[in-house]
Amino acid sequence: MASNDIRISVRDLVKTFGTQTVLTGVNLDIRAGETVVIMGGSGCGKTTLLRLLIGSHTPTSGTIELLGQDISKLTGDESDALKRQMGILFQSGALFQSMSIGDNVALPLQEHTDLAPEIIDIQVKMKLELVGLRPHANKLPSQISGGMMKRAGLARAMAMDPKILFYDEPSAGLDPVTSAEIDQLILELTRSFGMTSVVVTHEMDSAFTIADRMVMLDGGRVLKVDTREEFDRIRQLPESEAALLSLDEQIVYQFLRGAANGPITRRRSADDYREDLLGMDAAGNETADRRPSGARY
Repeated sequence: MASNDIRISVRDLVKTFGTQTVLTGVNLDIRAGETVVIMGGSGCGKTTLLRLLIGSHTPTSGTIELLGQDISKLTGDESDALKRQMGILFQSGALFQSMSIGDNVALPLQEHTDLAPEIIDIQVKMKLELVGLRPHANKLPSQISGGMMKRAGLARAMAMDPKILFYDEPSAGLDPVTSAEIDQLILELTRSFGMTSVVVTHEMDSAFTIADRMVMLDGGRVLKVDTREEFDRIRQLPESEAALLSLDEQIVYQFLRGAANGPITRRRSADDYREDLLGMDAAGNETADRRPSGARY
């Protein structure tokens, strides 16, 4: 892989909050023009990883390079210039409720460019047309559906023609048909504009529709990075063959299939029992609600 094909490079990334380690030793390369889905169970670290990639959090150790630049070494102006090459679709859409859909999309162009108002107006109409919302430009967010708000948020994320688009749970809270429409829109935009897309999701139907490659996180570490086809091969294995997989791939298998039984649930049961019995978490740390010594039960 040529180095100039890599849009995002993560090396030995660690993130802690106090005594809690949320990410440990994450390594990942994401290429130009591909869609990478980051997935895993609740608390696995996928949202923290996204926030680190967009610069909302600072790594405890390790490096993140976006478009060849180490984000921890950038000045304020350099960081702002880099962020103008990124777009973010937040889970809620994050639209300004007092502004029309068109004004929401226009805002990044007004804030970060010197374009004349008539040029901005043309750009807004083009972006809204891409997501099928041009006739709704004058409506307020409260006047459109949840799926339309997601599409409006996507139009705003694309306003500056970014090289990298980040999506935080793009299908969350949507009905199956609207979710499928968002998936197809992501595919069309990625193919048409050659953008690199990073999608955080736990929706498996969506993940297997849009991904070129998939990343599985568990307990703050990367279990597996591979093509969609390889993840699908694991998902389709009969249980007799899955039992022969490594422990990490058995975790992947259970998660992909949404199975009630497997290493994830066995680990949760063991951790819950340990905490209840000893007042300690899985790492052996005393929990906050442990009763004081000598307390009567």
